[in-house]
Amino acid sequence: VQLQASGGGLVQAGGSLRLSCVASGRTFSDYTIGWIRQAPGKEHDFVAAITWGVSSTFYADSVKGRFTISRDNAKNTVYLQMNSLKPEDTAVYYCAASARLDQRLLYTWEYNYWGQGTQVTVSS
Repeated sequence: VQLQASGGGLVQAGGSLRLSCVASGRTFSDYTIGWIRQAPGKEHDFVAAITWGVSSTFYADSVKGRFTISRDNAKNTVYLQMNSLKPEDTAVYYCAASARLDQRLLYTWEYNYWGQGTQVTVSS
């Protein structure tokens, strides 16, 4: 499956952005889609994921209550609505696909297919 992330940009602290991830290739609805970010000089961190089937959602503690992940299988698209953004949310955000449905999808190495990333910069 091929993934294309978009929607990043520069926003002030407290602002909002919506990221989109469009998939093509293999059946999109068969995969859990996650958002993973990488801040400068740091490792990849799990942000959020939504499973296929019942669309269960998972969030990192640092974004709970501020970010919302959703998917539209008819459009092969997953969204990440990011509200109340903080400077520490600054990172390159990647969407990625995994066959996992359980807690293992919290681990970045469980994602087999990655998009190219979109930059999110939050100014203070």
